[in-house]
Amino acid sequence: MAAASALTGKADDYTNSADLEMQWAMKAYHHAETFYNLISSVNPRLLKLTKHDDEIYTEFRKDFKDMDISVLNEDSMKTADGKAKWRPFCNHFEGQLDDFNFGTLIRIDCKEPYSKENSTLVTRVQFYAIEIARNREGHNDSIWQKKSEEKNAENKS
Repeated sequence: MAAASALTGKADDYTNSADLEMQWAMKAYHHAETFYNLISSVNPRLLKLTKHDDEIYTEFRKDFKDMDISVLNEDSMKTADGKAKWRPFCNHFEGQLDDFNFGTLIRIDCKEPYSKENSTLVTRVQFYAIEIARNREGHNDSIWQKKSEEKNAENKS
């Protein structure tokens, strides 16, 4: 009963715990760092991010066939119209992907590393859809190639 009465309160009466926000930020940063290290170390075209990659990619390109994924247009994703277009896609993967709607950082410009200016927040399934497409379509190749060239130069020194 206490939970039910809490849900009837005004949203303004609730605040986010600073500890919870910090834990989320640390988890999101760790995920971003792990992904970037992965595409820096392995040919991105060979990566499989989930067991649902094929379905995610097919559905993404069916629903967003003309979306430019090299440099994301945040407005097209975060406006009311953008959210309405993404919602059915995201909900399609509810129950299939763990944390499908968990807030996740993604690079705006795929040729650049994560930074405050080059990151935005999306749902986990949006992250997978865009990054799987970037991997398969060769948009993340430059990150891997740059790191490979740096390693080769170090080895020659």
